[in-house]
Amino acid sequence: MSEEDNPISYIPSQEMRCVLHWFSGWSEPQRSRFMEDLLCKAVPGKLFLLLEGLNSLQLNAPPPSLFQCQMKLWDQWFQGWDEDERNEFLHRLELQEPAFVAKFYQEVAGTVGKD
Repeated sequence: MSEEDNPISYIPSQEMRCVLHWFSGWSEPQRSRFMEDLLCKAVPGKLFLLLEGLNSLQLNAPPPSLFQCQMKLWDQWFQGWDEDERNEFLHRLELQEPAFVAKFYQEVAGTVGKD
């Protein structure tokens, strides 16, 4: 499916391109942090995921890194996307990084039955 065939608007499409570009330059620890965030977005309300996310917060931390700024933009953009746009992002990420998305789906499946 080409972008011309895709019903999502121009702005979310550009946002997705940015995140995918950033992703290609992230280190493994940064990709792991992104995985945690993506899981929290995919299965909201899972207490153990929220607690893991809280453990990564730091009080009195230094100014944000470029990665932290990218994660903040990612979060803002993701919140503004509808379900179709979120699914399109996962599809694009899967085309770029199939192993990462396969692991993501395994992690999502692993949350079943956990609180």
